[in-house]
Amino acid sequence: MTDPLTLALDDPRLWAALALGALLLVMALAIRAANRAARLAQPLAQLNARVQALGEGQERLSGGLHHVTEAQLQSQTAMLELMERRLAEVQGHMSESLHGTARRTAHSLGELQERLKAIDRAQENISRLSGDVLSLQDILSNKQTRGAFGEIQLTDIVSKALPADSFTLQATLSNGRRADCLIHMPEPPGPIVIDAKFPLEAYEALQRAEMGDSRTRAAQAFRLSVRKHLRDIASRYIIEGETADSALMFLPSEAVYAELHANHPEVVREGFNLRVWIVSPTTCMATLNTLRAVLKDARMREQAGAIRRELALLNADVERLGTRVENLDRHFGQAAKDVAEIRISADKAGQRARRLDNFDFEDRRGDTVVPLPRNS
Repeated sequence: MTDPLTLALDDPRLWAALALGALLLVMALAIRAANRAARLAQPLAQLNARVQALGEGQERLSGGLHHVTEAQLQSQTAMLELMERRLAEVQGHMSESLHGTARRTAHSLGELQERLKAIDRAQENISRLSGDVLSLQDILSNKQTRGAFGEIQLTDIVSKALPADSFTLQATLSNGRRADCLIHMPEPPGPIVIDAKFPLEAYEALQRAEMGDSRTRAAQAFRLSVRKHLRDIASRYIIEGETADSALMFLPSEAVYAELHANHPEVVREGFNLRVWIVSPTTCMATLNTLRAVLKDARMREQAGAIRRELALLNADVERLGTRVENLDRHFGQAAKDVAEIRISADKAGQRARRLDNFDFEDRRGDTVVPLPRNS
């Protein structure tokens, strides 16, 4: 006998109970799952709503970004156009500025080139002048060539200031002395001698001397040299009855002349006492111009008689011209009378020619008209 609580495996009630328990378990699980799903569905709905809101915000954001992008593109386009215009303007201004700068630079370079050429020419002139100065120093270092230099300078000044027939160069006087230049002045004062002297060595020694005894000795030597020249000219070139009672000493250096008059007036006064006038190139030209005026006046006085004779001859010529004009006037009057008579004869001849042309052959003798026979 089996236990009532013991169920056989093949008992249908067992299987039904198991099936019912399983069904209940499934239903419980389903209800639990449904409850869980219900609990989970609410957050999912909220999440969907949020996702939908995010999608709408994204769409609005996308639209806003699109407008912003378009606006940015338009702004960039306008900025690029403005920058291109500004760059074009700047490029134009820079081109004009560069062109003007290039033109001014070319002009400045041209002027600079011309100035460099002028500087080159001046440098050549300076080099040539340096050579001339060295040559002049060589000339002046020798006493004979220095004298020739003074004579040449004197000749040039005299030939420019006076007519060629009013002076003689290297003229020999009655005492056998030869003057550098003899000006043929009328009496008074008579011919005037000009002699060139150049105390260069004494002057250079004076210029090189320092203050003190050396300069005093150099100044004394300079004065002695000039006084010797003055006395030589007074004794050699002032001859009574042949030359003027005075003469000129020509100093071919303005510096020596200025030194003499500025610092050694006693020497100049001694020249005045000896009647020897000291002249430089400038004062010599002024003196010669004065002498030329005197020569011109003297020659005008010499020619005064010839001028009076020429005026008398001119007066006679004018009188003869008046007589011949009167004769010509009479001839013109006679010719006018002859022309009037010729005109009367021509008028008469014209009248007769007209009558002949009209076949008016009548003999007019006084007031009686005699008809002439006509051919039938």
